[in-house]
Amino acid sequence: MRDIHNGAATALAVSLGHRLRLFDVLAGLPPSSSQAVADAAGLEERYVREWLAALTAAGVVEWDPPSGTYELPPEHAAVLTRRASPKNMAVSLQFVPLLAAVESDLMTCFREGGGLGYDHYDRFQEVMAEMSSQTVVSALFDAVLPLVPGLAGRLQEGIDVLDVGCGRGRAMVALASAYPNSRFVGIDIAPDAVAEARARSEELRVRNVRFEVLDAAAIPAGTTADVVTAFDAIHDQADPERVLANVRRMLPPDGVFLMQEMAASSHLEENRAHPLGAFLYTLSFAHCMTVSLARDGAGLGTCWGRERAISMLGEAGFGSIELHRLPHDPLNEFYVSRP
Repeated sequence: MRDIHNGAATALAVSLGHRLRLFDVLAGLPPSSSQAVADAAGLEERYVREWLAALTAAGVVEWDPPSGTYELPPEHAAVLTRRASPKNMAVSLQFVPLLAAVESDLMTCFREGGGLGYDHYDRFQEVMAEMSSQTVVSALFDAVLPLVPGLAGRLQEGIDVLDVGCGRGRAMVALASAYPNSRFVGIDIAPDAVAEARARSEELRVRNVRFEVLDAAAIPAGTTADVVTAFDAIHDQADPERVLANVRRMLPPDGVFLMQEMAASSHLEENRAHPLGAFLYTLSFAHCMTVSLARDGAGLGTCWGRERAISMLGEAGFGSIELHRLPHDPLNEFYVSRP
């Protein structure tokens, strides 16, 4: 139980340190006093001193009593700073305070059913955009696109791409910037995320991408795309079966559906040994499952798993389904599905 208490407290401290850029500051300083760290970060020393004490007790920060200085060891900087991306573990730890903030609302769901919509979650789209930058965008050209042989060449020539659950549109903007001959569309049910995606594409003057507020279960008949992507999005859908059927309907015979989902089994007994199993199931009932149930949805949950995913893809009409793991992303698997 002590480990649970200390782990939870450390997660909160790490999330706060990431948001305040304290790890980035520490990594750029020699062994320094709490005042020097606070000055470099533009923060109040008393708060910084107590934060440093918490992470010293957690073994994250090193403290030298004779000199009164603190230091972030290089091996810890390698997994806690923005320069460490895509290996920055502090990004995902932001989910701990984000989910804890809806605890009282979740209690109502436990007692009465229903769910919590995206509007209950402060900063969710911001954190997911950071996660997308790490797990998708950082490896998009070197690892993700090569999962589909010939896809880079087709994008260079010019094809139509649709992204389901685009969020703030990081992946689509990156692709559209790299492949000006292709046309990209991102859809999401969150108006604030779509607004951010549009603003980013306009700021970067990317003209071959557009973003729409649209439920993927309600994609109009006649919509077509050569490639459809869904990065960590299908398990949140209210009607995932219809979404997958819509994706299949949109694709031509040589089309492809590229889907990223959590690397987990559909069976609890096989997830007991998962190194982040407790985190994934908590993420599920505290967000992924409940946002689906808020719309009277299926509530698949984060750990719907590869067995159920493969089965549902087959039922949607996909005849070829390949499963891939990438070294940079221990949390997810990538599915390449074709008609």
